Amino acid sequence: MSAKIPVTIVTGFLGVGKTTLIRHVLETAKDRRLALVINEFGDVGVDGDILRACGVENCPEENIVELANGCLCCTVADDFIPAIEALLAHEKRPDHIIIETSGLALPKPLVKAFDWPAIRSKLTVDGVIAVIDGKAVAEGRFADNAEAVANERAQDGAIDHDNPLEEVFEDQLACADLVILNKTDLLGDAEDALAMTRIRAGAGARSGALKVVRARAGKVDARVLLGLAAAAEDDLANRPTHHDTEEDHDHEDFESFVVDIPAASDAAALVARLADTAGAHDILRIKGFVDIAGKPMRLLVQGVGSRFQHHFDRPWRSGEERRGRLVVIGEKGLDRAAIIAALAPG
Repeated sequence: MSAKIPVTIVTGFLGVGKTTLIRHVLETAKDRRLALVINEFGDVGVDGDILRACGVENCPEENIVELANGCLCCTVADDFIPAIEALLAHEKRPDHIIIETSGLALPKPLVKAFDWPAIRSKLTVDGVIAVIDGKAVAEGRFADNAEAVANERAQDGAIDHDNPLEEVFEDQLACADLVILNKTDLLGDAEDALAMTRIRAGAGARSGALKVVRARAGKVDARVLLGLAAAAEDDLANRPTHHDTEEDHDHEDFESFVVDIPAASDAAALVARLADTAGAHDILRIKGFVDIAGKPMRLLVQGVGSRFQHHFDRPWRSGEERRGRLVVIGEKGLDRAAIIAALAPG
């Protein structure tokens, strides 16, 4: 029987830098054929498009699969297994598969999927990598009042977690084999220490054994991330999460929608408008592509809260519609009409 193909699951909150990390892995893992399965929340394939643009020989475009029909852990039979079977049917089978989950995904249900007979005999979870935005964690983004929650938790370990963002964060840490503390260039010493304290608290029982690697712009060598040999599917009992007693889980706390954006005349002014809108409406994430009038290249925009990054990522292709589209993600109750009016004024 041939050896199982190792799979690395890359999880992490919205905008932490998962795609940038994977792009760096593609550029440094020269000794093996890679395949990617990308699960996005929303129907604009931003992450897949970014990774296809890498042009890395050991991960050709046909080895990059996008799944946008909901969280992978909720669509195992309909989406995940067929995608894996298609990759394994290639003439040159991949040596290693990387799965990038959506920012809202809980990794443990996905790890459980590797117990399915159609998968278990062929694949093993080499490791679960949790990518953390150091600045966001230091600022207590996963609780309405981070200090109050930390104090209450210190006094009562059985306290309920009533903030869904914090639960997602903690469940990702609780299932991780390795944590990447990303964007450390934005942290001072005190913020770095605070981020580490919150990571350890969020990891709970796994805190002592959890390894943390600091990174800037997702630059972590593939030799660090691949080859952990964790066999996580055989270690589920040691990865306790908030949702262990639930047969299923959903993402009803969150919503996403796509906004068509007309051509903008000035990139900086557009990004400033996006940041203002994100702040005014408590939007978690905005990402997508925009047409800047007179520019031969499309503008890639990625925002977490009111913090945005943007750059021209590639030329518009011949015959390609210069169409601007942004995915907006937030907690339930977003004022969709007001957000669309602010982002794409008539």
